[in-house]
Amino acid sequence: MNQTRPDPVRSPLLAKAPGIRHGYFTRIGGVSGGIYQGLNIGTGSGDDQTLVAENRRRVAYWMGVPADHLLTAHQVHSPDVVIAREPFAGPRPQADAIVTDRPGIAVGASTADCGPVLFADAEARVIGAAHAGWKGALTGVLENTVAAMEGLGARRDR
Repeated sequence: MNQTRPDPVRSPLLAKAPGIRHGYFTRIGGVSGGIYQGLNIGTGSGDDQTLVAENRRRVAYWMGVPADHLLTAHQVHSPDVVIAREPFAGPRPQADAIVTDRPGIAVGASTADCGPVLFADAEARVIGAAHAGWKGALTGVLENTVAAMEGLGARRDR
């Protein structure tokens, strides 16, 4: 078992946002092996779910939230966005972006060859994460993420 800690890539722009912690996580610091080597947090993958849970716990710890407060959707290459007000009860919703205005909730998007896009309005304290594959990007997942954030009080001009 790998005992190193996750070491995410951080955006200099988002790093300036007070009170908002973020990271683009790589394989570093995870416990999965084989084709899932490293920090696999994909609950829908064929990886051992005990290892996935440990990887998610490590990411959540880095983010400063309990493991059940690290929210990721069941990504389906869509323009759909979920507004998260609390941890999901039951199965993860099918969507390709999640937004929240609740402190203590971390949102994420898992990617391989698609783009992970993080959003934040520090003044409104609204964050979002989108999985931008070509289908979702073409059909508006990024625009819909911004619109959902605006519905929570964010402003695109900040």
